[in-house]
Amino acid sequence: MKKNDLDNRLARRLKSLRLEREIRVMEVCGTHTTEFFRTGVKDLFPEGLSLIDGPGCPVCVTPNEYLDRAIEIGRRHDVIITTFGDMMKVPSSYSSLAREKADGMDIRVVYSPLNALDLAASIPDRQVIFLSVGFETTAPTEAVAVIEAKMRAIGNFSILPGNKFTPPAVKALLDAGEVKIDGFILPGHVSAIIGAGAWRFISGRYSKPCVVAGFEPHDLMMGMLTLVDIIRANKNEVVNQYRRVVKEEGNRKAMELMDKVFKTSDSLWRGIGVIPGSGMDVRDEYADFDSLRKFPVTPPPPREAKGCRCGELLRGLIIPPECSLYARSCTPEDPVGPCMVSMEGPCAAYFKYWSG
Repeated sequence: MKKNDLDNRLARRLKSLRLEREIRVMEVCGTHTTEFFRTGVKDLFPEGLSLIDGPGCPVCVTPNEYLDRAIEIGRRHDVIITTFGDMMKVPSSYSSLAREKADGMDIRVVYSPLNALDLAASIPDRQVIFLSVGFETTAPTEAVAVIEAKMRAIGNFSILPGNKFTPPAVKALLDAGEVKIDGFILPGHVSAIIGAGAWRFISGRYSKPCVVAGFEPHDLMMGMLTLVDIIRANKNEVVNQYRRVVKEEGNRKAMELMDKVFKTSDSLWRGIGVIPGSGMDVRDEYADFDSLRKFPVTPPPPREAKGCRCGELLRGLIIPPECSLYARSCTPEDPVGPCMVSMEGPCAAYFKYWSG
């Protein structure tokens, strides 16, 4: 069957669904958040099928104190801060990287931690810090950068660790029981690293069905149709609908690289709090490449923007239009919170693609 024919058939199936009861699905991936809207698949949902956002945007779940610390290091030390572009406009407690750059701080956008490593190698008399924010998808590359820095003796390179493991966050949400969730669309990119098997605790311990899905329209539609089917059948299982990319055991080499450089730690998530075993700290063997240890600072006490409900969004308690700041005082050009900044943020996705 041709791809367009398959997409059309899936679209008709999804749109013609008639549900006996309301079904609430949480997607645990910022890219899924965007793609459901951008592709128009969300518009095909039948009455009673709703999509709620979870903690799937790494920029969004990074707490203010992380950026506060990065900015304090930049103010107190002669360093070059490197970062992915979507961190630039994220508000910290008192400023942002974009504002600090405008005021003269040396902050540069890179496309990979390896770009930051090459920069450090080319300017040996300047310290280069990479803001290491992300989930299991990006952590292996950051681990490679640290390993290479040690191997090449590039002592003026370090990372500010902020990576997080996603399964503990899902567990924390389920343990909290704040929101009704009938099933999960699980992240394809993260699952390609950790494997579909890493999510089986959701069906086993919490009796919630899940589908690992990709990001093309047919992936999104097939994933949602499969999930609705197993919810209706009262089956508690994890279905890997993204088998062309995701294996049961994941990518062992990538996980070995992460484990070589990072050790599991407790970590603070915006809107959720400290989640045990969800963080990645740099191991002692690589302490020379850990910005936390190389540049100890005490930033001012963190504070949240008044009225911003990003934390509630990341727990699935509200949708963006329910925040009084959304599309009023908070827009992509002038964001109040990170959920409106990152292209994976729920507020940004709603603002750009939602017409409700």
